Amino acid sequence: MRKNLLFVAMLSLLVGCAQTQQTQTVKSYKVMTVTSGDRVLKTGYAATINGCQTVEIRPQVSGMITDILIEEGDFVRKDSVLFVIDQTPYKAAYEIAVANVRSAEAALSTAQLILDSNKDLFKEDVVSEIDIMTAQNDLAEAEARLALCRAEETNAHNNLSYTEVRSPVNGVASMIPYRVGALVGSNIEKPLVTVSDDSQVYAYFSMAENQMLDLIMQYGSLRDAIGKMPEVELVMSNGQTYPHKGRINAVSGTISETTGAVSLRATFPNAQRLLRNGGSGTVVIPQVRHNCIVIPQTATYELQDRVFVYKVIDGIATSAEIRVLSQNNGKEYIVEEGLSVGDVIVAEGAGLIREGTEINAEPEQDEQTNAEEE
Repeated sequence: MRKNLLFVAMLSLLVGCAQTQQTQTVKSYKVMTVTSGDRVLKTGYAATINGCQTVEIRPQVSGMITDILIEEGDFVRKDSVLFVIDQTPYKAAYEIAVANVRSAEAALSTAQLILDSNKDLFKEDVVSEIDIMTAQNDLAEAEARLALCRAEETNAHNNLSYTEVRSPVNGVASMIPYRVGALVGSNIEKPLVTVSDDSQVYAYFSMAENQMLDLIMQYGSLRDAIGKMPEVELVMSNGQTYPHKGRINAVSGTISETTGAVSLRATFPNAQRLLRNGGSGTVVIPQVRHNCIVIPQTATYELQDRVFVYKVIDGIATSAEIRVLSQNNGKEYIVEEGLSVGDVIVAEGAGLIREGTEINAEPEQDEQTNAEEE
């Protein structure tokens, strides 16, 4: 009798230990019930910043710089004089051209008088028809000579005007690699100065082909995508968000064969001249999705470029493949296929779970309530 009681006691103890061990091996996991809602996903793209018009200013005539009328970094106006090149030889050439024009005008006048005189004499049979034709040819030659001299005068005047190097646009001057006394010409390696009109700036960035296709499918066409896309933001190189928003107004018509990306351009106002030509930043594009299923990326795992989640069915983890939107904010995925509203999934640590794992679900918390408490 005692042996039987001892055996029953030991058996009960073993069963209790086994149950305790089994209970201890069931871990708790955070789960969530899939719902739908609106989301604004913001995707950033590295961008380079250029002024809306950047001009390299080079001299059109050769000579020595005699004066520099701007400081590096100055704001310059259109048609303002920036540099002066030695004008002495060009003034002399212009004066010679003016004198040649006057000489040609006098020669033309003389040729006209001779022709008129010969015509009168021809009527009196004093000169022959050959004399008339010769006088006409001399007049035509004098007219051509005058035209040539006037063209040379115009060219000399233009060359003289080119000694005053002017800015073709409003903008900000770059650094100046030359000083007074430097000999310059139209074939110099570096420009005299670069003037950038940055009253508005262009931010150039690239987008993957599949992302561009998503936009086209969302909006209907590339033109509609450009017209209907929301305003974009610019994060400057110091990490601060630029205070003015911009718009995407140009997309490359071709895809780069080397990168497989499409080039885009966003335009931003820059009245305060906060952004500079040659700068860098990040263009942030918001994407609005209505009534979509959004899950945290921590609820997914990848296998051979496919994305999976674990659905919780009758307390057991069951893997399910899903298709997600390629654009994301780095924290969440928008699910296009594979999940329905009301499904329960493991919200964290999906990569550490195996198929068939028993899930002891932690109580779900309302994210909106938590946010309000914070």
